[in-house]
Amino acid sequence: MEGPSPGQETMPTDMEPSNTIKLLHLVFLSTSWGMQIWVTFVAGFVMGSRLPRHTYGFIQHELFPYYFHIGSACAFLNLTLFAMYHPSELLSDEQTTQIFVFFVCVAASVLNTQWFGQVTSDIVADMHLVERSHGLGQEVGLFASKSCRQLRASNPSYGQLSRQLTLYWALSSLCNLCCIACNGLSLYYLAARLSAL
Repeated sequence: MEGPSPGQETMPTDMEPSNTIKLLHLVFLSTSWGMQIWVTFVAGFVMGSRLPRHTYGFIQHELFPYYFHIGSACAFLNLTLFAMYHPSELLSDEQTTQIFVFFVCVAASVLNTQWFGQVTSDIVADMHLVERSHGLGQEVGLFASKSCRQLRASNPSYGQLSRQLTLYWALSSLCNLCCIACNGLSLYYLAARLSAL
C-alpha cells in the first residue's frame, strides 16, 4: 500500500476547489502582498524623500483608507476561501497553522483599518494645522526639521500630538508588517504545493 507522496495533503476534504476558486485565492493573496510590498517599501520611501511633508501626508491621508480596506477585504476573502475547503474536523497541523496565519492577517488588517490607521491619519491632520500656522510643512524629507523639533519643545499640545503620532504610527506599522509576514507565509504555503510552474 502506498502512502501519500511528499507535498500531497494527508487529510482529504469533501470537495476540491475549482480552478476558479484557486485563481481567486491566488489573486486575493498576491494582490494584497504585492500592494503591501509596494506601498511599504517603495512608494512610501520614494514619496517621503521627494515630496514636501504636508503633500506626502495628504497623499497618505487619501490613499491609506483604500489601502487598508483592500488589504482587509483580501485577508478576509483568503481566510473564507481557505476555510470553506478545509473543514475543521479534517485539518492537518499545517492547515491549522495556515488558518491561524490567515486569521492573524485579518485581525491585524482590521485593527489597522478601523483604528490605528485612522487615528494616525487624524493626528497627522491635526499636526499639519499647527505646523501650517507656524509656516512649516513644506520641507522635503521623512524626518522632522529643526523648526518642527523646536515647535515640539515650545508647544505642549503639539508635543503631545507628536508623541501620540509616534505610538499610533508604530502600532500601525507593526500591524502592516505582521500582514506582510502572514501573506509571505501564505504564499510560501502555496508555493510548496505547486507541482510545476
